[in-house]
Amino acid sequence: MLRALPDSTDMARIYYGLAGEGRGHATRACTLVDALRGEHEIVLFAPGHAHRLLAPRYAGSDVRVVEIEGPTFGYDDRGRVDKLRTTLGALRYVRRLSALVGGVEQHMRRARPDLCITDFDPLVPRAAERLGIPYLSVDHQHFLAVNRLDGLPRRLRAWAWFMGRIVRLYYRRQVRAVVSSFYFPPIRPAWRDRAVQTGVLLRPELRAARPEHGDHVCVYLRRFAPPNVLESLRSLDRPVHVYGVGAGPPDRNLTFREVDALRFAEDLATATALVSTAGNQLLGEALWLGKPCFVFPEPGNQEQEINAHYLGASGAGDWRRLRDVTPPALRAFVDAVETFRARIDRSRLDGNAATLDTVREVLRSGAAPPDVTAAATRELAG
Repeated sequence: MLRALPDSTDMARIYYGLAGEGRGHATRACTLVDALRGEHEIVLFAPGHAHRLLAPRYAGSDVRVVEIEGPTFGYDDRGRVDKLRTTLGALRYVRRLSALVGGVEQHMRRARPDLCITDFDPLVPRAAERLGIPYLSVDHQHFLAVNRLDGLPRRLRAWAWFMGRIVRLYYRRQVRAVVSSFYFPPIRPAWRDRAVQTGVLLRPELRAARPEHGDHVCVYLRRFAPPNVLESLRSLDRPVHVYGVGAGPPDRNLTFREVDALRFAEDLATATALVSTAGNQLLGEALWLGKPCFVFPEPGNQEQEINAHYLGASGAGDWRRLRDVTPPALRAFVDAVETFRARIDRSRLDGNAATLDTVREVLRSGAAPPDVTAAATRELAG
């Protein structure tokens, strides 16, 4: 049972698990952990890429980082999501799931946490359920379960319907479901009592940056640099700063830079626009800084296609499928950047306060882990 904390001076022990794929999970974790660590004891459970980012950041600090195993995407030789490899990897992971949960459960038995937080990690919430420890979720993916997505094209709506059921298999007994996103579809009736819809979580270095509308374009790529994207970027009559594919020699107007959180935040804050794949966290950060976005979803990544759809619907940016990124399309976006900028609505994009308020409210309340309500059961079935 979670002990009730009457005020912020009482320190709780919080176990925080997160997924390892994509920078959004690690970014949310850093933001939330850095805000809570002075008040509470934090232990992070992170797999893969997230562990590689977080372990050095918190080395020697009051935040402990434990490496766990997490599901991963499979990629083909061209850096694209490979559905077969991803599915086979997921099946191998599911076969070992009970043993992996048991490992996390052992940690919890040794130093019983007061609350668990999960960002699309299947291990921490299952271990918490075994021990009767309340948990809340803070992620983006639960928009597939929590939100009504009637406005999507039929193909994406069908995919979202199916994936919403997969998302609910990760966990569905959370005390609260915080959905962190740059777009805000209506909440399904079955989730209205437990869902909290917020903007993205903004890192301190991002909040400290001073937005200016400079001349350069900031680019973030994941894993690979598609030739047609590079060709399109070279066609721009302005400097282009490229992150995500490593440092390298300049290529005409392109400068390749290693990813550094502080430098990237400063670069984005002074850019005229962002060009990137269509991850939710980065788009929310850019829009909060007043930067129009041109995005191309990773092939095979329907979640990014949904993000791109909502970006286009907002009027704050434009998008193309990867194969359709061309010099004329990118130049047209840059030429219209002021029009896109005028359509950015920053009012709901900062999710920090609402998310922290939710964590603190749950800690104060001493809430017990809920049963799946009749409404949630109906929603799961339908």
